[in-house]
Parts: sequence; structure tokens; C-alpha cells
Amino acid sequence: MVKLAIVIPCYNEAEVLRDTAAELTAIYADLVDRHVIAADSFILFVNDGSTDTTWPVISDLHASCTCIKGLSLRGNVGQQNAIMAGMMMSKDRVDAVITIDADLQDDATKIEEMVMRFEEGYDVVYGVRESRKVNGFFKRNSAKAFYRLQELLGMRIVYNHADFRLLSRRVLDELSGYEERGLYLRGIVPLLGFKSATVSYSFKERKAGTSKYTIGKMVNLGVDGITGFSVKPINFIIGTGCLFLVVCFFMIVYILWSFFMGRTVSGWTSIMLSMWFIGAMILLSIGVIGKYIGNIFAEVKHRPRYSVETFLD
Repeated sequence: MVKLAIVIPCYNEAEVLRDTAAELTAIYADLVDRHVIAADSFILFVNDGSTDTTWPVISDLHASCTCIKGLSLRGNVGQQNAIMAGMMMSKDRVDAVITIDADLQDDATKIEEMVMRFEEGYDVVYGVRESRKVNGFFKRNSAKAFYRLQELLGMRIVYNHADFRLLSRRVLDELSGYEERGLYLRGIVPLLGFKSATVSYSFKERKAGTSKYTIGKMVNLGVDGITGFSVKPINFIIGTGCLFLVVCFFMIVYILWSFFMGRTVSGWTSIMLSMWFIGAMILLSIGVIGKYIGNIFAEVKHRPRYSVETFLD
């Protein structure tokens, strides 16, 4: 039987944690009773520096149920690092790890199917969302656009996959060697090259509370994902620069023609538009290059991605 760890990153999720724990422990008990997973499998809640009562709730759940463990980080390090902390804490104890968000909008009933795929020989099993109907128009379409952008930039991704996945111990051992600070697991895992499968499910409404994954956090994750896995934005800037050199040549011809024809005053509008447009492109280019330099700055310091405060075994 498979010894499994279910890792759940939590940031200010006190409102939903008890419901989440009840659903996951019921699934755990059913899988153990049917000998799908080993009895010493466990559920690990990772407290990512929450400022509400998330950690006290996790402590109460640990005290009331032997299959629940808790890991508390000293500060808020972000969802990706919290997931990594939980996986690294679990990897030497289990055969495989499944990661899932605390709100259980991902379908936890698919855990059994993921385990089945693992037993068939797949080291990675991705949870893939069939539908995003519960998301608003903006979030649904911005997510689609972001996946398309990643594909255009040459990244290896799994469409409509977030962080609901199963990884075998072999994958976790390999993943432990990836020490970058701008962690983007959706991009790293496909790069590892292990045999993979997918499990489809429908995305659900939250049972309680509100999403802590703000637009700002999603944008930061997206930027880290793109700049951490592709240099095509810099190549795009170079290509744009070459294009502007060509445009500049025609502008010189136009300006000289206007000068000799006595029409220099009438060119004020085009000059101003050009100045604003080129200025914006320069600032954007500096920003993109600055982001890459910032990533290098963060990497060369080799600071720990997270610091463990308490582990409830």
C-alpha cells in the first residue's frame, strides 16, 4: 500500500480549516479502510505565517486526530515556499505527496484516482481543472491568457493546472536540488521529465472565507514564473529596439522632408506621440531587465526560503 502525505498550505484560513480537515480526514479514513493507502499516511497543514487563529486551529486538529500533523513557519513566505516546506518535511517519510489548497476548491475526492495513477507507474499526477465557471469573468480569462503567454514563451506547462498534484518520493528527491528563490512549481515540475498523468475535475466554490490569493499575488507569481523560466522577454525587447531603429530611419526621412517643405510645426502631434510611446517602451524594457537583475540578486544571496518554527508530529 502507498504511504501518502497530503500537504495543505494555509495563510489566514481559520474560517475554513475545520471543514477542510473534516472532509480530508473522512477521505483518509475511507482510503485506509479500503486498503488504498497505508494507515500511517497523514495530513500535514502548513501555517504560512498566518496572522489569524490558523495555527491554534491546526494545533487543536492535531490534538484531536492522530492523522493530522502541523508545520508552522516563522513568517509569511508565500504559497509556493509553504508547499515546498511541507513536501520537504514529508519526503523521507512517505512514498508520495499530494498538495492541495486549504479552501478545497480542488476536488479532494480525486485523491484516490491520483493514487491509482501513481500505482500504475506515474511519478507525477497533475490535477487539471475541466471548468472555471465559479471564477469571475476577469479571473477566468486572465488565467487563460497567462497560460497562452507561457506557451508562447516556450515554457513547459500543464494547461489549467495549479498546485493540486501528486509527486512520488523520486520526484521530491530530485526537486530538493532546485534551490531557486523565485519558486514556481508549476514550471519546475514539468521540467523534471518524470512520467506523468493527469486527473480532471471541476473547480468548486469555497465553503467559507475569502480567497487570500489576491490579484497582486497572482501577478507576482506570474512574473516570477515567466522571468524564472524564459529569456524571451529580453529577446522581445531587443527585437523591439531593432524595429524602432527602422521606424527611426523613416522618421528622420519624414522630419527632413517636413523641414524642407516648411511643415515642421504641423509635425508637433506626431513628435509628441512618438516621445510618449518610445518613453513608455523604454520604461517597460528597463522594468523587465530590472526584474531579471532582481532575480539574480535574490539568488546569489542563497538565503533560506523558509524557517520552521514548530512541527507537530
